[in-house]
Amino acid sequence: MRLLYQFVLKPLLFRLDPEWVHNVFVSVGETFGRYAITRRLVSVVYGYRGRDASVTINGITFRTPVVLAAGFDYNGRLIRILRSVGFGGVEIGSVTARPSAGNPPPRLARMVRSRSLLVNKGLRNDGVKRIIQRLLETPPDPDFIVGVSIARTNDEQSASVEAGIDDYRVSLERLVTAGVGDFYTVNISCPNVHGGESFASPPLLRRLLASLCEVERRRPMYAKMPIDLPDEEFDELVAVVVEFGLEGVVIGNLHKDYDALEFREEVPAEYRGGISGRPCFQRSNQLIRRTREKLGDRLTIIGCGGVLSPQDALEKFRAGADLVQLVTGMIFEGPHLMKGIAHAYAQQRDMTSRRED
Repeated sequence: MRLLYQFVLKPLLFRLDPEWVHNVFVSVGETFGRYAITRRLVSVVYGYRGRDASVTINGITFRTPVVLAAGFDYNGRLIRILRSVGFGGVEIGSVTARPSAGNPPPRLARMVRSRSLLVNKGLRNDGVKRIIQRLLETPPDPDFIVGVSIARTNDEQSASVEAGIDDYRVSLERLVTAGVGDFYTVNISCPNVHGGESFASPPLLRRLLASLCEVERRRPMYAKMPIDLPDEEFDELVAVVVEFGLEGVVIGNLHKDYDALEFREEVPAEYRGGISGRPCFQRSNQLIRRTREKLGDRLTIIGCGGVLSPQDALEKFRAGADLVQLVTGMIFEGPHLMKGIAHAYAQQRDMTSRRED
């Protein structure tokens, strides 16, 4: 199946508009997820059935250590099919208080030689109210974890700092009240194209978390971190996360430094946005390792950025990640990747356990 994807399906798909392909795959995945027979057929090919690869963090058990990162299933339409392709969980969103059409198209571009995507969606989503309704209507699966990433609506109404904080808080309050989401992630580094700043500075992050932490919740909350800050500034943000008692961090978000690309000429002149995939890999790993060395087990760390093979995932685990998230790897390598990561993780854990015995 890997060869079929790499040499037949992928070359065809990569000739087509990437956002159109994304929309088609979400529609197909949603349809397949509705029926037991199609879920079973997909699972026969791509599902993980090996040795125990589960991970328990903050009281939540993921059947496999691979989570679909926010930005792919931003409206919560794929929950019923994702377990069948080896995922242990998904992060829906980012979700905002009001619906957002996102940035004008084009919003997505492939940079094939750089093994990266240029993403400029602008927090496109149906809004927290509709997404909560959809998730409540989805039959629960006790073996699959659903997290929700929150951000502020990409419109003029939420462009100021105060309105932006209120926007985040509305989403969190509605999710908590509805009992939706096994965990929450605060996306702090997506700028608002209507003029709002991101919250990736200690003073603004402190104001945001002070408000969000007034909301009573029983489920863990993480902060999704930028990766393009100097080490010292990144450390200051992590210190704020610790100060307010969040359970962990996702390291990290899209890279905004185009010079991180190996083939800088692949960037289309008319695009803006962040870059995913391979250009994020080393910087993400450096920050994971730095955070783990400084804080030990005080924070859960979810590694995200450039996971395009089982070996990439293992490198993130060795750096200190508890889980990995991915999107670009699935697109470039195919839906067999998640099962491969789970196999590699279980094998590595067994080897480590035998050495310790």
